[in-house]
Amino acid sequence: MKKTNISRRNLLKVSALTGGGLLLEMTLPAAAQEKNALVRSRELNVYVEISPDGQITIYSATPEMGQGIKTSLPMIIAEEMGARWEDVRVLDAPLDAKFGLQGAGGSTSIPRNFQAMREMGASAREMLIGAGALLMEVEREDLVAENSEIIHKSGQSRTFGELAALAAEQPVPDPEFLSYKDPRAYTIIGTSVGGVDNLVISTGRSQFGIDVDVPDMKYATYSRCPRVGGTAVSFNEAAIKKLPGIVDAFILAPDDRAGEASMVFLKGMAVLRGGVAIIGEDTWSVIDAKRRLEVEWDDDAASDDSWTQMVADAKAAAAAGGGEVRQDSGGVDAALTDAKNRTLEAFYQFPYVAHICMEPMNCTAHYQKADAEHPDRMEIWLGSQFPGQVKEIAKNMLNIEPENVTVHPQRLGGGFGRRAIHDFATEAMAIAHRVDYPVKLTWTRTDDIHNDFFRVGGFENMKGAVDADGRLAAWDQHYIGFKYPDRFVVGSGLRGNELPMVAFENARVSQTMTDITTPCGAWRAPGSNTNAFVEQSFIHELAELAGRDHAEFLIELMGEPRWIKEGDVNALNTGRAVDVIKLAVARSGWGRALPAGHGLGLAFYFCHAAHVAEVAEVSVDENRNFRVEKVTVAVDVGPIINMSGAISQVQGSIVDGLSTMAMQQITMEGGVIQEDNFHQYPVMRIAATPEIDVHFIQSENPSTGLGEPALPPLAPAVTNAIYAATGERIRSMPLSEAGFKLV
Repeated sequence: MKKTNISRRNLLKVSALTGGGLLLEMTLPAAAQEKNALVRSRELNVYVEISPDGQITIYSATPEMGQGIKTSLPMIIAEEMGARWEDVRVLDAPLDAKFGLQGAGGSTSIPRNFQAMREMGASAREMLIGAGALLMEVEREDLVAENSEIIHKSGQSRTFGELAALAAEQPVPDPEFLSYKDPRAYTIIGTSVGGVDNLVISTGRSQFGIDVDVPDMKYATYSRCPRVGGTAVSFNEAAIKKLPGIVDAFILAPDDRAGEASMVFLKGMAVLRGGVAIIGEDTWSVIDAKRRLEVEWDDDAASDDSWTQMVADAKAAAAAGGGEVRQDSGGVDAALTDAKNRTLEAFYQFPYVAHICMEPMNCTAHYQKADAEHPDRMEIWLGSQFPGQVKEIAKNMLNIEPENVTVHPQRLGGGFGRRAIHDFATEAMAIAHRVDYPVKLTWTRTDDIHNDFFRVGGFENMKGAVDADGRLAAWDQHYIGFKYPDRFVVGSGLRGNELPMVAFENARVSQTMTDITTPCGAWRAPGSNTNAFVEQSFIHELAELAGRDHAEFLIELMGEPRWIKEGDVNALNTGRAVDVIKLAVARSGWGRALPAGHGLGLAFYFCHAAHVAEVAEVSVDENRNFRVEKVTVAVDVGPIINMSGAISQVQGSIVDGLSTMAMQQITMEGGVIQEDNFHQYPVMRIAATPEIDVHFIQSENPSTGLGEPALPPLAPAVTNAIYAATGERIRSMPLSEAGFKLV
């Protein structure tokens, strides 16, 4: 991922609003611009605006896809300003390089932006205090900012609105010398604040990409070859063009140039796959015409990936052993063959799964050909986790310069990593390039499933040993996964820094990777969402083999409280891990007597700088119907910004994780995806939602993200609970394949 260096001294810039308001401008990066240049420029974007009537406008520049960042980041600014949240309105910022990386993914929005937002709010506060000192003719040291007012110790005060014009004239504070509020004095951070878009969403007024409607717009669909790598040779063009409401139809040749990307994890992803475009007067007409397409495909060199063959090959690789060694302490074989130790071997597998965002992929694009006064231009409307990347695609594929590409980011109807990849925008831009009017491309649900960048499936062969005292003596993990011929697959493979390898000395990690062509990408908590299932399930198996309590065994693995890498928030802290495990165990009533057919299961995982432990209570009947009655979650992600949003993220992770592990899988045969829609790729119904009891440890560590890390522990917590209830060990997802039905 491209890194941007930000000068702290140039981080904050100020200009005055005409009409007596205050605009506090923040450019990321502050590209060697002087204050006077910023004052003269009316096109620069701003984070904070205070109007004379006291309304505080805070702009949000990070894509919002349901993770609540549009509320959380402005809360940080408002807190440091001393604002009343009731006086704040939040608006979306346009896409502009001055904001730096306007992206969302990897649960990084909070850690990437927290300090910048604090500086933004603190600087505004100091300028308002300076204005208050002048207007009230008092010492600034005797003033405080509270409830959208600057208050003197004598009791006299001025509102932010009254001070806005004068505040704009104050010197810009040097960020090096800013002071910040004592967390004990917070009135906004740590409270529960409803999402700033809740009302417009619940009343159907929020603008998602699929809601875009621009003048003279036409509608489009696009049909790819069912097998990756196939291209369209011909289609029933005359018949399609005669259909009611159809304006045009044509073949697009594949174009790999769109896959060039400065972000490493996006390389090769957004290529234009060959297919047939249909343009019409409305969505129904083009979707109806799509159903009537008869295409001759050249698929001689296309994918022949087969899930059935993948399973067979993985079992053979597990039996053969070996693989590329990623980590080896040197004593694993001796411990596994020691007659005094008890040993266990287990083969786990997990499927490919789809993102199924509730809003299917869509993009509106308008190409304007160069004329005597203007170069080639492109205007784009879409929901994206990294909207700036479509400018790169336009340059690579169509040779349109980035400064001539205007992108209008829209709210995302779900992302989870899928909307980091812009193949759908590539299609929309390529179609729009052929015509002289705006075109809105909308995928069907089947398109959305067939053309997804799936969570990669895989397999792991596990071996372990416990000694005569019931302690872990050896850990041997053989990952059998997938790669592309020229690059890695996101989420497939091990790095050797997962639990328990990082905390346990006698471990070996190896992997066997085979080539695939099936498109895969980031899926909520990449890698962790599957590795947690395997590792935390197998730890439970070894605890059972040792005759030990699972919680006791897991805590013992952590050893003494320590950072695996001292002070690194992205490294496991065994003390924080033990704290969340103990909290989840205590809150769930671990060890209590349960009715027949009920069981408790525990799991812990560390990812995305978050320590999370979960205990699931599950009931299973004689027909293998199971219900997750309750999930108790303990989380340490540092101080919580918005308690309401944090709880929602954990709850959403539990629901998403449960739905996926219980019933979802993508299979392919002969390179063709076998699942078409929700009748073959079911989603959990609301009645199956368990009670979710969330507890946070408000540690003094930096605040980190929460969109992903509560999902990985869910699957092993549930399968461990099913084992406790039934004595049956589950080593494969989805559970429906083993005859377990979620009710």
